[in-house]
Amino acid sequence: MPVALVTGASRGLGRQIAITLSAHGFSIVLNYMSSEKEADDLVKKLGNGSIAVRADVGDMKQVGKMAEKIDRTFGRLDAIINNAGIAKDNLLLKQNEQEWDIIMRTNLRGCFNVIRSASPVMIQTGGGHIINISSYSGVKGKAGQAAYSASKAALLGLTISAALELSEYNIKVNALLPGYLITEMGMTAQKAAEKAKEESILNTLSQPQEAADFILFLLKTKNITGQVFSLDSRII
Repeated sequence: MPVALVTGASRGLGRQIAITLSAHGFSIVLNYMSSEKEADDLVKKLGNGSIAVRADVGDMKQVGKMAEKIDRTFGRLDAIINNAGIAKDNLLLKQNEQEWDIIMRTNLRGCFNVIRSASPVMIQTGGGHIINISSYSGVKGKAGQAAYSASKAALLGLTISAALELSEYNIKVNALLPGYLITEMGMTAQKAAEKAKEESILNTLSQPQEAADFILFLLKTKNITGQVFSLDSRII
């Protein structure tokens, strides 16, 4: 049975990804930071030998221990979905260094930590897929989101570099822009959601299930790597 690590999987998009992959035969390593009850409840529903692992993706030691647990428990890793992310919106001239560092630590360093620590588990069983969840803001930028936009833009460069370096191990690395989603994070900014809908040429917002289904499709491919996919109907 294939194994997928989904970071930030207790809520929102990560939760939907975990549910969708589990329904299609994956054992899920459900990573979470603080939502222990939500994570434990979801694992019970998933089945397939899925497990929940608490780890701060911004901490290399914790991520390293998570990778070791995956190796001990399953002896393989077929997919990594780097979904964990945070946003602390503020105007550039008002944003302090601490806010900037917190965002970069989770959104960018966290992704690096997971790839660096978990890829060796994937290599030993012949390769797999890594999908990094970026953002429309990482391509277009957004007022009030200098740090978030910068972290998600940097993630695109990391994706391409990782694709080049890991191709020899049959590891495919791609990035996904899921669009504006009505999840816990998206619901906190109603005005932003309304603006995203207005900018959409279909006058719609993105759906978590559609993003999860696209990820499932990518995990079935053999020749796609180093790409950035947008599921948004706002023009990039």
